[in-house]
Amino acid sequence: MATKAASAPMVSFLTLALVAVPAAPAASAASADPSPPGQGVSRTVAPRLSRLSGTTVTAHRGGALEVPENSMQGMTATRRRGYAHVLDADIRRLRDGTLVAMHDDTLDRTTDRHGRVGALDWKAWQKVRLTPKSSLPGQWRPERPPAAREILDRFGGDILLMLELKDPAGLPRLARLIRERHLTRSVLVESNDPRVAAAAHEEGLLTAVWRSARQAADDRPERWKDYVTMLSIDHRAEAGDVRRAVRSGITYVWSHTVNTRAARDRMLRLGCEGIVTDRPGSLAPTGAEP
Repeated sequence: MATKAASAPMVSFLTLALVAVPAAPAASAASADPSPPGQGVSRTVAPRLSRLSGTTVTAHRGGALEVPENSMQGMTATRRRGYAHVLDADIRRLRDGTLVAMHDDTLDRTTDRHGRVGALDWKAWQKVRLTPKSSLPGQWRPERPPAAREILDRFGGDILLMLELKDPAGLPRLARLIRERHLTRSVLVESNDPRVAAAAHEEGLLTAVWRSARQAADDRPERWKDYVTMLSIDHRAEAGDVRRAVRSGITYVWSHTVNTRAARDRMLRLGCEGIVTDRPGSLAPTGAEP
């Protein structure tokens, strides 16, 4: 881990053209959450969090202001463009325990359906379609939100992943999926709750905790350093609260959700080593190597 500096070096930045990538083939309805160990991971050497250096760029929900959030085609597009070091997705649990990519606890905002995510099983999930926002650049097709298993099979071993577990009860299943694919050193399991991070650490996983500006004011993150791998601080946090996080002893301290150059530059100056952003194509430093 690089020593945290009081100010970030001057760097130039790039904006890459946004070209839509065709959606990935959908898995069949029979492809439920469980699958054989290692299925879909054919790379010889998986990326490891310990190899990160410089400013880390994480594509929040796949890069939600540039591609459809939490979608396979969006994450595929972001990966191919090459400006993110980490792909982030939100994970929720269906009624039958299957883990799927979805931020909200309802389907209303991002899909063609209504109602609670947790009310559906895997079979019913096959009929759900994401509805990409018309404001997004490029052309995007409606597609089924992917299962966590599909994300791990597509991107595991190719790029670092951060999966925010919205339903803590899904941790044992998520841990099993990660271990089966030998990805324990390249997938961060994220939560807003340090207690979930402690449980994930006990499962042998890398962990991430995000905290709001209000939470950061009262936090003493040095108490979490033994089981939190990455701490992400709200870019609106007070400078003193950010510096306390940076000095906490936690290996990586990043900032979210950073969508402007001013916010990015402020948090880097305060000592954060990475950003979690909906706009990775606009905010990635020139020369960043994913």
